[in-house]
Amino acid sequence: MFTNEVISSFNDLEISLYNYITKHSDKVIYMRIRELADQTHVSTSTILRFCRKLNCEGFSEFKVKLKLHLDRNEEANLKSTKHYLSEFVERTMKGNFESYIQETAELVAHAEKVIFVGTGSSGILAEFGARYFSSLGKFSSFIKDPFYPINSKDLNDSAAIILSVSGETDFTLRLANLLKEEGSKIISITNSKNCTLAKMSDINIAYYVTEVHLGEANITTQIPVIYILEETAHMIRNINKLRHQMKKNST
Repeated sequence: MFTNEVISSFNDLEISLYNYITKHSDKVIYMRIRELADQTHVSTSTILRFCRKLNCEGFSEFKVKLKLHLDRNEEANLKSTKHYLSEFVERTMKGNFESYIQETAELVAHAEKVIFVGTGSSGILAEFGARYFSSLGKFSSFIKDPFYPINSKDLNDSAAIILSVSGETDFTLRLANLLKEEGSKIISITNSKNCTLAKMSDINIAYYVTEVHLGEANITTQIPVIYILEETAHMIRNINKLRHQMKKNST
């Protein structure tokens, strides 16, 4: 409701009004404009200007929008983690989910460089993935800075594993596009194939679990992503062991 752009437009009186409202939202939705003016020591005209900056014609409309905002931010009735785990397992038993992981493992095993990309919670998992792959013998690095410069000409034999629940995050798409332009193969792990990131990828692994939002936060389970990363890393290790054994036998 209060975007950065709107907040930056507030003057000093409106900032004090904003601070009061955010701390006492549950009371403000039942106040009259005069009551709010008395509590915040501002004029009713200041409150009306404040409302107009939020695209509200008056204080009544503002209270309605504030109430809807509070309702969306109320704690959701979250299901057990077991529910989302069983949902993932049931869906992955169908189709060719494992074949996508195998294809990913083959591509990454033969890549000279492996780069993990993600922002937010996906950035944390990108760091985990890079560490896990490295621990199993495939050295990997990670990028979670959306402004990380991509200008290397040595990425033709690289694979970028890009994590994003929605597959629509602007910063992630920007990095994916830059890596693709430099010659990196793009592997994306998303919650759906019907997203921009999936469509621009060489390989996409979609895990299809119910998305869960708490207010503006996306708290969709990350269990499928961890499984995909670990399973892929184990497959890569087996591929490398087999290649090493074949090379040893040939000599």
